[in-house]
Amino acid sequence: MNDVINLSLLSSVFVTLFVIMDPPGTVPVFISLTAGQSRTVRKKAAWQAVLVAFGVIVVFAIFGQQILSQLHISLPALQCAGGLLLLLIALQLLTDTAEDPVQTKNVNIAFVPLGTPLLAGPGAIVATMVFVQRADGALPDVVAISAGIVLIHVVMWLTLRFSGLIMRLLGENGVLLVTRIAGLLLSAIAVQLVADAVTDFIKAG
Repeated sequence: MNDVINLSLLSSVFVTLFVIMDPPGTVPVFISLTAGQSRTVRKKAAWQAVLVAFGVIVVFAIFGQQILSQLHISLPALQCAGGLLLLLIALQLLTDTAEDPVQTKNVNIAFVPLGTPLLAGPGAIVATMVFVQRADGALPDVVAISAGIVLIHVVMWLTLRFSGLIMRLLGENGVLLVTRIAGLLLSAIAVQLVADAVTDFIKAG
C-alpha cells in the first residue's frame, strides 16, 4: 500500500492540518458571522469558504517551492519559521487570546475572513509547504499529501455544513475543550518542526 500512498505521511498531513485549521473551533465563528442568514445562504457560505481555502492551499502546495527558490530560502529555514508561527497559533489556542475575524463591509464572508485567513491561514500554508518540500516529488508522498489536503477540506465542509448541530451537541464547553486539545497537539508539532530544523542546520553547517 505504501508503494501507492504513504499512509504515515497521510495521517501526519491530516492531523497537522486538522489541529491548525481546527474545524470545531471554527463553528462558533461561522455561526456568528452568518447570524441572521437563511439556511440556504449558510450552506452556500460553507462550501464557498472551503473552496477558497482549498484553492489557496493548493496554490502554495504547487508553487511554494518556486517561491522559496526565488527568495533563496532553505527548507530548514522554512521549517523553523513555520514551527515558530505554529507555536504562536498554539499558544493563542491554549490561552484563548486569538482574535475573532471581523466581517468587512461589502465583502463576501465566505472569501474573507472565512476562506482566508480563518481556514487557509499562515499556519496551514506553511505546514503544507513544509510537507511538500519533504516529499521531494516522490509519488506515494505526493498522493498522501494530496489525499490529506482533500480529506481535511471535506471534514471542514461537513463541520461548517452541520455547524448548528455540532454546536448543540458539543456546547460551548465542548468546543473550548477541543480547541485546547488542538492547541496542545499543535504546540508539540511546532516544537518538533523547530527541533528538526536545528538538526538540519547543524548537519549542513
